[in-house]
Amino acid sequence: MALMQGYPKARQNRISGRDKSIQKTRINFLKAAGLNFILLQILFLGLFCYIFGAIWQQTPRIHALNVLFVDYDGGVVGTAVREAYKTLQGESFPTLQEATSQKFPTPGDMREAVCKATYWGAMYVSSGASERITNALPGGPAADTYNRSDVLTFIWNEARYSTIIDADIEGPLTTLSSAARVAYTAINGTEALQILNSTDPAAISVFANPWSLTNDNIQNTSQGSRLIYNTLVIILILIQEFFYLGTINGLYGAFKIYTKLYPHRIIAYRNAISLAYTFCGSLCVTGAIWAFRGDWHVNSYQFSLTWAVLWLFAHVNFLWLDVFTIWTPPPYIPMLLITWIVLNVSSILVPFELASRFYRWSYAMPAHEVFQILIDIWSGGCNPQLYYALPTLFALEVVGLFVCAVGVYRRCHYAVIAEEAAEAAFKDRVSVALAAERRLMEERKKSVAEGSDEIAAEEKREENELEDVIRGEDKKLQRRHTKAERDCNYGPTFSLAYNNDTSNSSIDRK
Repeated sequence: MALMQGYPKARQNRISGRDKSIQKTRINFLKAAGLNFILLQILFLGLFCYIFGAIWQQTPRIHALNVLFVDYDGGVVGTAVREAYKTLQGESFPTLQEATSQKFPTPGDMREAVCKATYWGAMYVSSGASERITNALPGGPAADTYNRSDVLTFIWNEARYSTIIDADIEGPLTTLSSAARVAYTAINGTEALQILNSTDPAAISVFANPWSLTNDNIQNTSQGSRLIYNTLVIILILIQEFFYLGTINGLYGAFKIYTKLYPHRIIAYRNAISLAYTFCGSLCVTGAIWAFRGDWHVNSYQFSLTWAVLWLFAHVNFLWLDVFTIWTPPPYIPMLLITWIVLNVSSILVPFELASRFYRWSYAMPAHEVFQILIDIWSGGCNPQLYYALPTLFALEVVGLFVCAVGVYRRCHYAVIAEEAAEAAFKDRVSVALAAERRLMEERKKSVAEGSDEIAAEEKREENELEDVIRGEDKKLQRRHTKAERDCNYGPTFSLAYNNDTSNSSIDRK
């Protein structure tokens, strides 16, 4: 209670909640609160369903991830891999697509196929692997120098959806290798025992563990920060652009720029400011990614490319948030922002191979394009999606620039209309007040001439009447101003932390 006493006027001139005068206001308030309650619940229910739908039922779609297999050996090891795959094959296991050594003469050709994103991974049996195992079983120098890493190898690119590929490619292929060792023993165990030198530890080791799966990772991406590259990083960039868009709109409103400068100058200034802001913002984002990259092997050239593509992405989003908010009523702008964020993030949570076909429309989302380009940059060109990703981003940039320019003309047009309406309303208010004052003065003179004894009461009545007239004009002015503001939608507008405009005429009309 002591704290509440610090605000003594908080309880002055209040009415009871049961008072009849508040009944209509209460009903209107509850209707508005209920309508917005329902609207927001429907919006967020839809967004939750959309984003959960994007990652729903991934396991039954893992078979859509294709893995290349080539047997350069042509012996029992390749047979063991095929038998093991037959036992593991299913909807929840990647599809092993076998090709001939004529189509892929060397492991380098297989690596190139994975680099071009034709396959999610590749596995091959080294040439002569089965023969080397057989030669090592009798013991001797062949067993001592046996290299179990030169039997079965798999190739992959961890930079490509690293959290997904770890679980859905590396894990299953490791399981396949283990199952193939069991199959090898079942197929060749009897023959191997016949030639095994049971007194040679090296030979016994070869028999017990004929190979270990070799990992050929195009771009190791195991740092902890990888978890947020396709989530929080994108979300924060979008929010960053929205906040500054609101700040810019607040600046233009506070300094009355829309009624002072020609539209083409405003367009030039807005583009210059937004380009500079997104330039610095993308540098900060890239710097943060590099600062916490850990043992991730990326170089300064990749840093520059990452900076450039994030700059383009940030500016595209600045433009399109501006486009959306030009024609969106202000109460719906927060809903639009969260929807834009969810649609963008949903497009890059998982590869489209693991999502419903419905979500393929998200190829058009800027977040999907920028993430594909970033994967290509970080893995040294091993995600060649630039043929559609870059043109899409540039198309969004060009269209955004054009529509934003139209939006500036719209804002300038309605800003002048709003200013003219405000001036006309103010003049009407002054005229009505002066007319009322003249009428009351004439009535007062008439009362004095007639010798009225109630001059004080008459003056009080005149004062109240004049207040009523001015109050009525204020309400009309407010209604006109509200309509003008509704027509003149500047988009999201935030109060300024710093405003140095000390004069409304600080900028001359051009």
